[in-house]
Amino acid sequence: MIGKYPHGDTAVYDTIVRMAQPFSMRSILIDGQGNFGSVDGDRAAAMRYTEIRMTKLSHELLRDLDKQTVDFIDNYDGSESEPSVLPTRVPNLLVNGSSGIAVGMATNIPPHNLGEVVDACLAVIDKDTITLDDLLALIPGPDFPTEGIINGASGIRQAYETGKGKIYLRSVSHVEGEDKQSIVVTELPYQVNKAKLITKIAELVKDKKVDGITGLRDESDKDGMRMVIELRRGEVPEVMLNNLYKLTEMQTVFGINMVAIDKGMPKLMTLRGILDAFIAHRRDVVTVALFLSSIRQETVHIS
Repeated sequence: MIGKYPHGDTAVYDTIVRMAQPFSMRSILIDGQGNFGSVDGDRAAAMRYTEIRMTKLSHELLRDLDKQTVDFIDNYDGSESEPSVLPTRVPNLLVNGSSGIAVGMATNIPPHNLGEVVDACLAVIDKDTITLDDLLALIPGPDFPTEGIINGASGIRQAYETGKGKIYLRSVSHVEGEDKQSIVVTELPYQVNKAKLITKIAELVKDKKVDGITGLRDESDKDGMRMVIELRRGEVPEVMLNNLYKLTEMQTVFGINMVAIDKGMPKLMTLRGILDAFIAHRRDVVTVALFLSSIRQETVHIS
């Protein structure tokens, strides 16, 4: 496949790496063996040092592809044919989200919980008149792989209702110690580089833009994230956190812009619109599969 791609092997490998990163994908599509980078921004090892295989979820994206359930079109130079769309059983556009830019348009769709999205699909099938409030009860909001807190629900509702909205993501932390206290950060907003965040806090302390931090260290390990910010005796942790929210990426803004290709055309879509499009696609795939199966059975019967 890499040899057939017009933009070289680097673009393909970078995509594969991202699909194997649990801090980038809500539900990984590639099971990787080797170094595939880290939340600190470390690059993945060269492709000759890594091995990959598809996850069970990615198999569901391709299931029934060999049964002519979707149309095939010519590739970029007409030497091969490729599916115009995958027959996926998984609503991957919502589950893993999407982010990209093209001429005159851009998209930024957040990831969601697989179980919640499937429940919403079933609810739409059962009740065509389902309301946005009903959908929000099933999908309360995006579900980012690095976790964190979504601060406020109004942006979520606006995005699901109109296709565009803005949500605020905050890190999760707690305070340890009694006399001399420390802020311990255990979760970060989506796509925040932990190493760069630590460097930024250190620069703020050095430039005296933040006062009251006496120590800063990263104690993260295989069991999870743990970034420790030691405070000067007498400092109020809540005040320090508010300062860090304002000055660093311990709080970020995620601009939702749910643009997707629907029936060959780019379109700003609502949550209900994306669910409807996925359900309609699955109905088409299942209908074609059943039709082709009946033809094969008749052929076997005649022979």
